[in-house]
Amino acid sequence: MLLWTALGLALSLALALARSGAENGPQASAPQGDLLFLLDSSASVSHYEFSRVREFLGQLAAPLPLGPGALRASLVHVSSRPHTEFPFGQHSSGAAVQDAIRAAAQLMGNTNTGLALAYAREQLFAEAAGARPGVPKVLVWVTDGGSRDPVGPPMQELKDLGVTVFIISTGRGNLLELSDAASAPAEKHLHFVDVDDLHIIAQELRSSILDAMQPQQQLRASEVTSSSFRLAWPPLLTTESGYYVLELAPSSEPGTTRRQQLPGNATGWAWADLDPDTDYDVALVPESNVHPVRPQHLRVRTLPEEAGPERIVISHVRPHSLRVSWAPALGPAAALGYHVQFGPLRGGAAQRVDVPAGGNSTTLQGLAPGTAYLVTVTAAFRSGRERAMSAKACTPDSERSRAPRPPPPPGAPGRGP
Repeated sequence: MLLWTALGLALSLALALARSGAENGPQASAPQGDLLFLLDSSASVSHYEFSRVREFLGQLAAPLPLGPGALRASLVHVSSRPHTEFPFGQHSSGAAVQDAIRAAAQLMGNTNTGLALAYAREQLFAEAAGARPGVPKVLVWVTDGGSRDPVGPPMQELKDLGVTVFIISTGRGNLLELSDAASAPAEKHLHFVDVDDLHIIAQELRSSILDAMQPQQQLRASEVTSSSFRLAWPPLLTTESGYYVLELAPSSEPGTTRRQQLPGNATGWAWADLDPDTDYDVALVPESNVHPVRPQHLRVRTLPEEAGPERIVISHVRPHSLRVSWAPALGPAAALGYHVQFGPLRGGAAQRVDVPAGGNSTTLQGLAPGTAYLVTVTAAFRSGRERAMSAKACTPDSERSRAPRPPPPPGAPGRGP
């Protein structure tokens, strides 16, 4: 009898402990990471749009495994000056985070997103500000598509820290700028959604966030061109705890390895002078004298050679207009678009005409008769590089200037033969 009583007590105690653990929060196996919501709270967003985005973020956060030792969430407003609605670690459940997001009030002001990104890096994602070292970090930025200050540099600094960037645009933002700001590949990290349809992407975005929280690959490549790319990784060492050895070799020639030693506080490096359209194997080897850190491996393919416009042809020349044509850049490295600049050779304001991708000609209007012009066609590529070619053209005198002069009035002195 005593044996059965003891077994019953032990079983009851085990069930109670299991129930207590479930009530106290996520288990140790739950994913760990820091999730920052960047909310456009400026006057460029209507009160209705703000309320819809706020509701969407709350629904996005509610099912996430938030809590001590698991995911943490924070919300920062984009306005004239950034403002933290709640910092990491303040709320320990998805429901609490959802309630806090719903209680957030719109600040109005200017859309200074770049300032908010710099603030997030310094005040939330930096270890000096209390960020957890070694855990994945994710930024979810909801925007109507515009910003009054530059976004690129502070966003790149966040990516260099290892932050994965998801962007949801509810407006008509610049596709190229937002694609560059989002983590690669853009088709997975950038969404254009009407503010009333945000719920459509909630489940997919939540799954992508959880995937990004898995510490699978911490070495990342960005700014890939035909001859270079940039590497970034989160802080794995410190200056006192060791150093890195970075190795690079073409996949087809593993014996031709380039090596670079970097200090323990390094979080990035740019490789240059590479061959176009080539696979490169990269290895980041942390050499620590404190604790073992596993090497990171990555394969990066450089872009094909970017060829600029060729064989500029000037035709249909008129006193006030002419047509310029060129052979377009085709293939994998096709241009994203062209801009044609033209101006008088002997001084004067230059003008510009933009031609979309696939175009190979345009008519220049509003020219001056009898004037020599310099025409430059520039191809712009996804890598940010440009290739240009120039040609000279001269407009003829106007028809009016070549008309015969009227005869002199009677009695006027005649002109000699």
